[in-house]
Amino acid sequence: MRKLDSIAQERTGPDHILPLLRRLRLDWLLHHFPPRFVRSLYVFVNGFVTIGLLALLALLSPNPFVFPSLGPTAYLLFFSPLAKTCSPRNTIFGHAIGIICGYGAFVVTGAGALPFGVHPGIFWPRILAAALSLSATGALMVLLGVSHPPAGATTLIISLGIISKPRELVIIEVAVFLLVAQALVINRLAGLPYPLWNATASIKPLDEDPD
Repeated sequence: MRKLDSIAQERTGPDHILPLLRRLRLDWLLHHFPPRFVRSLYVFVNGFVTIGLLALLALLSPNPFVFPSLGPTAYLLFFSPLAKTCSPRNTIFGHAIGIICGYGAFVVTGAGALPFGVHPGIFWPRILAAALSLSATGALMVLLGVSHPPAGATTLIISLGIISKPRELVIIEVAVFLLVAQALVINRLAGLPYPLWNATASIKPLDEDPD
């Protein structure tokens, strides 16, 4: 048992994967593979399952339950789930801010005058919409204390007109809720104190050094 603990601590900070491996009787993996490989396998499996389920839901709907910025969110929720930026509060509010700012910039600048991909050259309203949406999203996340980097991609997806219908924007936020719910279940099963809403000040991200 001590050997497993020492192996799991080869990386900096606590390892939340070891308790789950013990519960599933898969801790033998740490005897045969480097901890980094086991950790990457954990991220691979959970990323595949969560995004795969949302992709299946998108296929059956059909609605945009899968979009590019959901990928980095999934990665963060399983690679550094204890980071404040990965809490349900930051994830949900961050994407919501991105959606609102993206759509606002899309409408105000007139970027929707031409469908996405139609204009062959530089379309200035779209350039302005992208800059405005990203800057506004970043500023509001800082102001409200709900930083979540992938939301910057969400706002660009919307302000550029890739996804711009109001109904689809609601689906985007629903997809974020579903991803967070899956992360909550999986990380709790791993024995991780993943917060129900907001990360407490006492919880450190997994990639930070302990004091």
